[in-house]
Amino acid sequence: MKPISLPAVLLALALGPGAAGAKVRNSGYDLPVALAVEAATAALKACETTGYKVSVAVVDSSGETRAFLKGDHATVHTRETSFRKAYTTVTLGPVFGFDALGAFVEKARASPVAASFLTVPNIILLPGAVAIRAKGEIVAAVGVGGAPGGEKDEACAAAGAAAIKTRLPAAN
Repeated sequence: MKPISLPAVLLALALGPGAAGAKVRNSGYDLPVALAVEAATAALKACETTGYKVSVAVVDSSGETRAFLKGDHATVHTRETSFRKAYTTVTLGPVFGFDALGAFVEKARASPVAASFLTVPNIILLPGAVAIRAKGEIVAAVGVGGAPGGEKDEACAAAGAAAIKTRLPAAN
């Protein structure tokens, strides 16, 4: 699938919730809560091993939280940043063709309209989330907030997604 341009998505977002709020996936696969919890736990453990105090959110393709873990001593704002990172990845990843939020953030930096995304509820342009794919499409995302730098959050999120990858249905 060819990624859609940034201005095209902004137009869809401007048209209202019907245009921007629709699910992008077609497989009908929903990430089971047990796998969401396992991915969140693995991401949290990856960060705790390096001493980072983080929160982890796993969000499905509808933008709903499937699992959330606030690590010991994680600050209060990590709840929102972990969710928003996962939400941004699961809702915009299929449209723009990215699996890691950091890649999209780098691309957005070069766009004069990137600031428009900050007006959309729950969108955040900070690295720290990765997509979970099943049947060849993004069905969920793991978002992490609280490590000293988005690339560190994203590495922990990747560890969470990797922990469940072999138990997800493959593309046909």
